[in-house]
Amino acid sequence: MDNITHSLTGWALGQAGLKMRTRKGLAVLILGANMPDIDIFFGRIGWAPLAMHRGFTHGLVGGLIVMPPLLAALLLLLDRWQVGRGTTFKSGLAMRPGWLLALAYLATLTHPLMDLLTTYSIQLLSPFSNAWFHADALFIIDVWIWLLLGGSIAWSRIREEQGRPWQRPVQAAIGLVFAYIGLNLLITQRADAAARNWAGERRIDAIFASPPPVAFWRRDLVWREGDCYRRSLFDPLDGGFHAVSSCAATNMNEPLVREAIRRDPQLRSFLKWSILPQADVRREHCLARVAIGDARYGQGGRSRLARESVVPVSDPGC
Repeated sequence: MDNITHSLTGWALGQAGLKMRTRKGLAVLILGANMPDIDIFFGRIGWAPLAMHRGFTHGLVGGLIVMPPLLAALLLLLDRWQVGRGTTFKSGLAMRPGWLLALAYLATLTHPLMDLLTTYSIQLLSPFSNAWFHADALFIIDVWIWLLLGGSIAWSRIREEQGRPWQRPVQAAIGLVFAYIGLNLLITQRADAAARNWAGERRIDAIFASPPPVAFWRRDLVWREGDCYRRSLFDPLDGGFHAVSSCAATNMNEPLVREAIRRDPQLRSFLKWSILPQADVRREHCLARVAIGDARYGQGGRSRLARESVVPVSDPGC
């Protein structure tokens, strides 16, 4: 998910009442909900699990064992420094280290859970496994969650400033978000089942059901059958499972594609993340342009996340 959604998630937990458990309660909830994304700063680290976005810091080890105590310790040190300087805290709350740590764990847990709901996927078992996990329930920027959480937080803050009970609006919104996620998981399960039923005895190696922006009830389906991909649309409000495309080759075993991967470390890095890689090859006299994308996000090299590399061609006259 995007960091606005992560921030709103942490803020909503605080505004639901948890921020009153300890001084810096709201800070630890918002920061914790974003902290696993610290891996975006480690892209050139030599250790692959850490350098991979949505890898180590989003997994059970990095995200749920390492991150929360680190965040709580940093905020506790900041608080003690402020106390030493005689800072007056507007909240009037006491610092409760136990609650600070508990809220850090809760907030950090929300991050991989929210990311797991997208097609971008996460490596829950990193660094022990490179397997990617995904639930395909939400678009990576979900405007409906923005509206539910953002609107309830604004309403709650107004009530708080007026001296009125303020927790209930956000608590209700959190309940609605859970129901919304549950509905989307059910839609994805039905879309997946429809594709597998269509495939019959043919093996589906990997399948993704991507929700589009706004129209959350639809699913853009893509799946791999051997060395090719098929696509379809699932819309429960418009006939359910739609026509299936012809099989489009992955092209990943083409000699020029293999050579481009061997030569280009950026392509190899891309393939560590790509679950549905698909390549296009375009010859230009003595050169070949090899573009590798991910079928989740477009067709072959036309995928919006595609990477391109140029390799020489050993043709006569070159």
